Amino acid sequence: MVPKKIKQENKISPAPTEEIFDQAGELVVDVYETEADFVVLAAIAGVQIKDLDISLEKEMMVIKGNRYDPHVVSGKRYFYQECYWGPFSRKVVLPENIDIDKADAQMDKGVLTVKIPKVDGQAKQEVKIS
Repeated sequence: MVPKKIKQENKISPAPTEEIFDQAGELVVDVYETEADFVVLAAIAGVQIKDLDISLEKEMMVIKGNRYDPHVVSGKRYFYQECYWGPFSRKVVLPENIDIDKADAQMDKGVLTVKIPKVDGQAKQEVKIS
């Protein structure tokens, strides 16, 4: 199956074609569901939408990006260095009852929100045991 591309504010991201799970940083996420949607939230301060790639396959979402250091200065000596700068990625296992073709991604004030609508539960059939 070919990975689905998510449209992000007039940008379509390519599906990942390289090994992404050996990246240095891991993105932290909140994953929850509402009655209508499966939702993934990620606080990604300092990242522009053009630096993000989000791809969906039937059972997996991959969020990949790069956080660039805005203060590149030679000769600086850190007292603390806790901010992560560089590439990051995260994969999220998706449930079966969603419609990835209707997924939507929004970025607002450094928070990425990906909503994937749930499929109506009527498509599920029970098997009678005799």
